[in-house]
Amino acid sequence: MRQKKVPLRMCTGCGEMKPKKDLVRVVRGPEGTDISLDLTGKKPGRGAYICRSLDCLKAARKARRLERAFSCKIPDEVYEQMEKEMGADGG
Repeated sequence: MRQKKVPLRMCTGCGEMKPKKDLVRVVRGPEGTDISLDLTGKKPGRGAYICRSLDCLKAARKARRLERAFSCKIPDEVYEQMEKEMGADGG
């Protein structure tokens, strides 16, 4: 019997390829206005993936990788909110 293929995604923070279920999706809404964490992986919009650690989020913030992935400026308040959610998630 053939094994199922495990979907891999690249972390925008550290750049490592990891299984999709081990990463958190950061999503920009369909209107391009709101950017938030998508812990379920079901929200509509453009997505980027990041490890469940604050270090990767901080690395992505410093290098502006999420801003490049979404082609828009991300306010500091959004990053602070994501850090709070990551901390509450146990990351």
